[in-house]
Amino acid sequence: MKVPVKWLKDYVDVNIDVKELGDALTMTGSKVEEIITAGDEIQNVVTGKIIKIEPHPDADKLVVCQLDIGKKELLQIVTGASNMKENDIVPVALHGSSLPGGLKIKKGKLRGVASFGMMCSEEELGIATDEPVLGLMILPEDTPIGADTKTVLGLDNPVLDFEITSNRPDCLSIVGMARETAAALGSKYNMPETSFTVSNDKNVSDFVKVEVKDPLCRRYMARAVTDVKIEPSPQWMQERLIDAGVRPINNIVDITNFVMLELGQPMHAFDRREITSGKIVIERASEGEKFTTLDEIERELNRDVLCIKDDNKIIGIAGLMGGLDSEIKDDTKEVIFESANFDGTNIRVSAQKLGLRTEASSRFEKDLDPNMAQIAIDRACHLVEKLQAGKVVEGTIDVYEQPVKEKILSVDSLWVNRFLGTDMSAEDMKKYLDSLELYTTINGNILEITVPTFRTDINIKEDIAEEIVRIYGYDKLPSTIINSASEKGGKTQKQHMDDMVLNAMLASGLSQSISYAFISPKAFDKINLPADSELRNTVKIKNPLGEDYSVMRTTTIPSIMESLGRNYARNNEIARLFEIGKVYIPLQDESLLPEERNILTAGMYGECDYFHLKGIVENLLEVLGVEKYSFVRESDNPVFHPGKTAALMIKNEKVGVLGEVHPDVADKFGLDLPAYVAELNLDILYTKANINKKYKPLPKYPAVTRDVALLVEDSILVQEIQDIIIKQGGSMVETVKLFDIYKGEQIPEGKKSIAYAIVYRQENKTLTDNEVNKVHNKILKTLEYRLGAQLR
Repeated sequence: MKVPVKWLKDYVDVNIDVKELGDALTMTGSKVEEIITAGDEIQNVVTGKIIKIEPHPDADKLVVCQLDIGKKELLQIVTGASNMKENDIVPVALHGSSLPGGLKIKKGKLRGVASFGMMCSEEELGIATDEPVLGLMILPEDTPIGADTKTVLGLDNPVLDFEITSNRPDCLSIVGMARETAAALGSKYNMPETSFTVSNDKNVSDFVKVEVKDPLCRRYMARAVTDVKIEPSPQWMQERLIDAGVRPINNIVDITNFVMLELGQPMHAFDRREITSGKIVIERASEGEKFTTLDEIERELNRDVLCIKDDNKIIGIAGLMGGLDSEIKDDTKEVIFESANFDGTNIRVSAQKLGLRTEASSRFEKDLDPNMAQIAIDRACHLVEKLQAGKVVEGTIDVYEQPVKEKILSVDSLWVNRFLGTDMSAEDMKKYLDSLELYTTINGNILEITVPTFRTDINIKEDIAEEIVRIYGYDKLPSTIINSASEKGGKTQKQHMDDMVLNAMLASGLSQSISYAFISPKAFDKINLPADSELRNTVKIKNPLGEDYSVMRTTTIPSIMESLGRNYARNNEIARLFEIGKVYIPLQDESLLPEERNILTAGMYGECDYFHLKGIVENLLEVLGVEKYSFVRESDNPVFHPGKTAALMIKNEKVGVLGEVHPDVADKFGLDLPAYVAELNLDILYTKANINKKYKPLPKYPAVTRDVALLVEDSILVQEIQDIIIKQGGSMVETVKLFDIYKGEQIPEGKKSIAYAIVYRQENKTLTDNEVNKVHNKILKTLEYRLGAQLR
């Protein structure tokens, strides 16, 4: 929000320099991003009067001008411009001057004739608008000669550029910032004049009628102006608009823009001739209906877009932009002023849908105060009368079915002091609140605050405390030590385990990926989820950035697959990624917040297989000290390959799933090679973890290692074999490691060879061959009996 200081001073007395003003407003919560002075790059440019124009002796397209710049001698300048005449006053850049863009002006010769400077156009001064520049800038006849051009053009007026938060739409106006300035400086501010006289010859109902068909329009006001004279707005108004970054157009359009910037309430002016039915209707557009806006772009609308219609024909998109046909023209004689209020969420969604964000929409989308519409339309009518731009017709159309009223908040002043750590009196608190128009009465220790309708951000007692302290001064708050039940800082156990997971995944060669928790509903189709899957029951976003970010994810697999697909599309032959994120599971009671689950997702492709992924998961489980886990085949998961997928089980509780992604799913994400993904529930995993490591001395007694190669059916799971070895070996089996799986010419069809290294050891003695053989044979017999395994 750009606020010209000169304009600000129309409403509040500012007796400090602009730097101090910026600091004072920043300290009260109105953050100044930048102090802009438009003419900083313009140096040594003065006004000059053309006394004489003569042709150049050696160039048909050049002329030699003699200029009076307020000194004894005339200044000679050679130029190719042709739009000036003798006695015109123009900006003159003297020898040694500088212009925007770093341009330096020096004296020289043009085709043999000396030139001691340059006469300037709007473009060369950096103040050109969208209109084409056709020559030099011609200044008004009463412009003083030899004056600094920056002062004459108002280019030395500083502008404060504020960062306005979305909860303070009242500050998106000059008056709103004047109110904040007055509170910050301890002074008063004045509201702009809104009085005007009306013509009794006709009534507004003779010109237009209004029907509001949709509650998205919370208020609609209209007034009529006749005997309109379209002409440029006065210099003071143009200057303020330009300083605020708005191009002047004509007096009527400038009035609507001026009021919007001044009061924060967007307005629109319709040419009465274009409302052919005599009736304005506010309703939604039809699906696929097309409309050409003021910027001459035809846009396709849908049912979400609220429109202003001339009975059935669209003449404007509510809160965004008017139509090309209904704009104010040079011969417009009758105008209908519109001052309305619309649902902020709908305006934001429509602006995103149409790619049309305007000064008006940026205000409406923050939910403006409907009561400001009355003040704005009164102010516009006052300016019409002041500029002699027309006659205001008697009567006002005002459709306002649910008026917004002031709120009353009761706050204990003792609580405020305890909350802030201050020792202010109730009277001081009242003074600070009154300065912000939060008018307060004191009843004992209780502050009774009347909250005006333009302060939509104030709803609870903490909001009142914030208003008090920002005017009191954050810098005056005493420094205190944080009040904590524990004097010892440090990370929680969960944070420690998060770090352990992060380090384990990095140590396994994976890179961390971060993705949005917002996804598209179409993502569930891409991973082959059935239509009745519980994972399709999602939390929907009320104001999404778009359809691709419209729901909260219930699974992280689409996110990791998008990352893998993006890497593959960029010709990365190998990808190893992981993400620690959340999924959001809605509860049956929609009034409650959804369940948030912490999820670890790993994804990879290129020079890897299922066992590579399984090894990474096993390494993680070892780091977390998880014991008694198993991998159980899962063949009915539509996301994964039916023969290369397992569920991770810990004590009969499912923790997650890992395996090769189904080829159809991989193909939908642009992958034409196998991809492997694991999705683990960290919340469950952490409850099974044991991170309290205990020292265990190195074994005193030697180990006995036996390698065994087994011939089994291809359908037998490695996990089944390993479970039998561990169970039958008991305490004597220290480790079991799979080191080979083989299928080939020497292996019968439908079978596979699996080789293990089994390490036997006892902590209290050296094992004999007989002891090891006894247990080893028991294992082999059990494998043969249960799984049909044969020794190779």
